Amino acid sequence: MIVNDSPKKVALSFGVGVFIGMSPFFGIHTLLGIAAAWIFKLNKFVTIAGVYVTNPWTIVPIYTFATWFGAQLLGVRQIIPDINWNEITFYQFLYEMQSLLPSFLLGTTVLSFISGISGYVIIYHTILRKKKCGSFKT
Repeated sequence: MIVNDSPKKVALSFGVGVFIGMSPFFGIHTLLGIAAAWIFKLNKFVTIAGVYVTNPWTIVPIYTFATWFGAQLLGVRQIIPDINWNEITFYQFLYEMQSLLPSFLLGTTVLSFISGISGYVIIYHTILRKKKCGSFKT
């Protein structure tokens, strides 16, 4: 596939997509990616490719790490609450897990920024390197 955009626009599209994909807005990443690409006139295909860095195979490890990372930033000592697993209901489980929400929100937000910026830098320099070698066409 040939992308007819500048290296900066392609890299920015990917970086924004990764930022959105790693964000805490689980379930609406694709819609947010399409909206951001449309509003900011980014490459829609590349933005959605960045969004899909998080997918059914990667979302659990990414969100688990992000929650742990957020807990470390907040100084949370006990991440998982003590739960009597023999007598738990779904609503009780949600109630017990709400203590993880601040860690989740902070961790995913910080990692979104870091990952989005990293994605931009990596894609931008990769495109420049490939153009210099003559193996990348725009």
